[in-house]
Amino acid sequence: MGRMGAAERFRHWVDSGRVDLPLPGSGDTGKRWAGLAQLGSADLAAARLAEGHADAAAILAELHAPPPAPGELWGVWAAVPKSLTAAEVDGAWRVSGERPWCSGAHTLTHALVTAETPGGSALFRVRVADATPVEGTWPATGMADSDSGAVRFAETPAEPVGEPGAYTSRPGFWHGGIGVAAVWFGAACAVAQPLYDKRDPDPHALAHLGAVEELLGTGEALFCDAARVVDADPAADAERLALRVRAAVERIATGVLDHVGRALGAGPLCADEAHGRRVADLTVYLRQSHAERDLARLGQLAVRS
Repeated sequence: MGRMGAAERFRHWVDSGRVDLPLPGSGDTGKRWAGLAQLGSADLAAARLAEGHADAAAILAELHAPPPAPGELWGVWAAVPKSLTAAEVDGAWRVSGERPWCSGAHTLTHALVTAETPGGSALFRVRVADATPVEGTWPATGMADSDSGAVRFAETPAEPVGEPGAYTSRPGFWHGGIGVAAVWFGAACAVAQPLYDKRDPDPHALAHLGAVEELLGTGEALFCDAARVVDADPAADAERLALRVRAAVERIATGVLDHVGRALGAGPLCADEAHGRRVADLTVYLRQSHAERDLARLGQLAVRS
């Protein structure tokens, strides 16, 4: 039997309850992020789908909407917010446009999408079967198994979730961003494992291992502290906290990729399919960070404090 594909693994995780994680700010936020990290360590493409499902469940709860039903697979397709528009005709909402970078385009049953309305940007729930994946829009190597790509909406039936502006104004918007970073971190831990497993490491490999150990230890402490802050007051400076965590985890994961590559050379990348795929997937997924744009925003928040 071949390797379980990301979509199949994701579906198995949802059906088994593994993606039923504590909500942010519930008192068990650390368990939520640890669970996402474990999924990221197991299969990064599947974890991308699982993180979207878990985020959708948290959004629905925070905006007082019905939760995902058993057997449903949810995601959040909110990239390039102005790529979709929504109009209300005879009391029914319809969404139109083309949304890029939709993970789970052929896998999900439902998605939360943002769309421009006369009253501002709003969040809607849609049935994925009512939209059309655009083939050939994800010719990627990294995250190739995430079932991503553009999805076209043509007056697709949609149900509003919350008021216009509610999606981005809630603290959970930023907590979700930390959840993505937890998946990055789990994948970084998995990338590091061949270095931990190396037999009879020479002094150079030991130095790289020491650097990786420091980076991963720092990451663990970072998530523990952030979870404590969120559980104490979910609304407290959520944007600044999320930008700090995401920037730090991006630096940690990038450092792990570099140290492992320098310590082990091309061997694992060429001879170990799972490791090579994991490195390629993490390299792509880290670019969901907005890099210097996020750092500039963090600087603005620091100046204002």
